[in-house]
Amino acid sequence: MEAKKETPPIIDQLKEYVETRIKLAKLQAIESSSTVAAGLIADVAVVIGMILAFLFASFTLALYLGKVLGAYWIGFGIVAILYLIIALLVKVNKQRIEKTLANTFIQKIFKS
Repeated sequence: MEAKKETPPIIDQLKEYVETRIKLAKLQAIESSSTVAAGLIADVAVVIGMILAFLFASFTLALYLGKVLGAYWIGFGIVAILYLIIALLVKVNKQRIEKTLANTFIQKIFKS
């Protein structure tokens, strides 16, 4: 009088296998996304530190040049011209820089 049929063991094993594969896929996704996020946070911290160092070095150079040349505005003007030259160099090499950055990001994503 049992209305419930007993499922064959192979079906139970198949269900368990599918559940295990789903859990594994979720864990792998979490692992890779957390690795990418941690790397991104570390890179952002390094970039912020580099920007601050660059900023303070710029002020130091501008003040030094201003003192040597007798007018602070001349020192800041020279530093501004230096940055203008750097900006023009970056603009000229924009495609090469973009390609390098894209390749770096892709390697970071697939490395994890």
